[in-house]
Amino acid sequence: MALKRYADAVWAGDLQSGKGSLSTPQSGLFENQNYSFKTRFGDEKGTNPEELLAVAHAGCFTMALSAVLGKAGFTPDKLQTRAEATMEPGMDPGPTITAIKLTVSASVPGISAAQFEEIAQQAKAGCVISRALSVPVSLEATLL
Repeated sequence: MALKRYADAVWAGDLQSGKGSLSTPQSGLFENQNYSFKTRFGDEKGTNPEELLAVAHAGCFTMALSAVLGKAGFTPDKLQTRAEATMEPGMDPGPTITAIKLTVSASVPGISAAQFEEIAQQAKAGCVISRALSVPVSLEATLL
């Protein structure tokens, strides 16, 4: 059976002066979290889609790495991952995420650096979010 997760976005106004909110009703983690042009391209407090993509990728990859390590007989003491999404604003047709860099540091008893690198690469390839970045996106649009 397929798992479905969802989030809601609301926006009012034009791009630069408008405001929006993001919510995750299933988990309740976000409820009307502020996002705007200034949270995305400036320094106003709030979140943005690129940050949320990065946190999703960091979390997914870290869990995938734990799973692949476990299959290889290793139990990590600690895995810490930073996902950095790079967005180029001047692209055509508009701002584009051009790269995501995963940086992981780990404490894994009994593993060599070569084994860890190989397992980390397997986890990157198998991570649900890594794979999702190349899937087709469908759209259903309704005018109210």
